[in-house]
Amino acid sequence: MKKFIVPLLTLLSASGLVFAAPEMQHNASAPHVAEYHEAMASMHDDMMQGIGMSNPDAAFAAGMLPHHQGAVKMAEIELKYGKDPQMRQLAENIIAAQQAEIDLMQNWLRQYAKHQHD
Repeated sequence: MKKFIVPLLTLLSASGLVFAAPEMQHNASAPHVAEYHEAMASMHDDMMQGIGMSNPDAAFAAGMLPHHQGAVKMAEIELKYGKDPQMRQLAENIIAAQQAEIDLMQNWLRQYAKHQHD
């Protein structure tokens, strides 16, 4: 009997949180949802293509580059639709940090490609 009570209480507690916080419920028709889905799909497709490179360093950079670009895109969506000052500040910080790393990876990949043709 005890082994059924704990999962039941856990389920009831979790369902109470969902019903208590309507702003956390999913709304597939909200405009930001479609934009987040598009950003995620593009990011994952590009990441999977990038990690297929034969050189592990190049695969890392080519896989992480779209990951960072996706983070920037999602942060831009937050700035477009989000209202919470803390989340908006986080989005701005993400854009700044990720853009610096995007630049680094793009430069490294350009140098890598240049040396592959030497």
